[in-house]
Amino acid sequence: MSKLKKVVEKFRELHKDEPLVVRSPGRINLIGEHTDYNMGYVLPGAIEKNVFLAIGLRPDMDVNIFAADYGDHYVTSLDGLTSAWKLWPNYILGVLNELKKRGVLLCGVNIVLGGDIPLAAGMSSSAAVTCATAFALNEVFDLGLSKIELAKLAQAAEHDFVGVKCGLMDQFASLHGKKDHLIKLNCKTNEFEYIPFNSSEVSIVLFDTGVKHHLISSAYNDRRSECQRGIDIIKQNEPAVKDLADVTDEMLDKYLKLSNPLVYNRCLYVVEEMTRLKSACGDLERNNYAALGGRMFETHHGLKHLYEVSCKECDFLVDFAVGNSYVMGARMMGGGFGGCTINLISSGRVDDVIAEVRPRYKNEFGKELKVYPAVLSDGTRLENLISV
Repeated sequence: MSKLKKVVEKFRELHKDEPLVVRSPGRINLIGEHTDYNMGYVLPGAIEKNVFLAIGLRPDMDVNIFAADYGDHYVTSLDGLTSAWKLWPNYILGVLNELKKRGVLLCGVNIVLGGDIPLAAGMSSSAAVTCATAFALNEVFDLGLSKIELAKLAQAAEHDFVGVKCGLMDQFASLHGKKDHLIKLNCKTNEFEYIPFNSSEVSIVLFDTGVKHHLISSAYNDRRSECQRGIDIIKQNEPAVKDLADVTDEMLDKYLKLSNPLVYNRCLYVVEEMTRLKSACGDLERNNYAALGGRMFETHHGLKHLYEVSCKECDFLVDFAVGNSYVMGARMMGGGFGGCTINLISSGRVDDVIAEVRPRYKNEFGKELKVYPAVLSDGTRLENLISV
């Protein structure tokens, strides 16, 4: 049974009603890691891995949520809405809370959700849930919010109810995805353009380390604070600087290198990554995948040694990729401390690469390596239930 069918049938069983259903995708980010909350550019795309959320209105103020993949129920009320003691409901409750602040929720809702985005693998299943919720509530309450407003709503839910001070990239990519395209997003202005990526020469493939990264308990928020500390120091001498997108290598050397080497390393990685991303867009325009792959390897080196968010499993997979002539580029993807590596592989050699890396990974770490092709897809949208 498909995940969509499972969600719809569970809603019908629980609530004896027909739901409105939203499909919201996960995302990859080809290059531009940890630049979103530093107001730089990113290059994400939505992928064909999705959260499905079925929703219907209630005659009271209750919120009834069922997670089909967990077989787990959570029930609360819009009156006195607070964070749940367990994590997963808070991605939905956080969005409800943001709308409640606006005074637009008129009644309670029934929700059933499920999907096929691997959890804690760096594909942003959390943003898919918050975006699905925001999109669905926008529809059932006819709020008329734009995609960028929904993205900011979903981001605020993660900030305030979940506790992860994430940038806007994940939510933006989930809502704005376009089939066979990446999104070049300026996180300072929210201006964006679609970059075609549908070459028959290369495939994007994810290798899942099986190490579950949970950003709330990780050093993710610490990295954001360290970057802000660097900005604050530089601003004392360069008042025009607002964020790391305004900072040059010369400023880093002058104000941070000797006085605060840890903060210097964090900021240096981000500033270099912003430069790499702009060069990578040029590589894509010229179909120069070898140059693009080289920049991906450089990004991983920075994530490992300067930003210090990698892990031994990610490093092993990237080291394997460096030594394989069919892999043009690879790096750790996502917030860090686990999840997936993203790999740019010659299309005709994907199976050969997988056949080589899987036994090596199992021999090294004693576990199976999961592999996911990353097919670029459209963003969050309503699902047609005629055939479900």
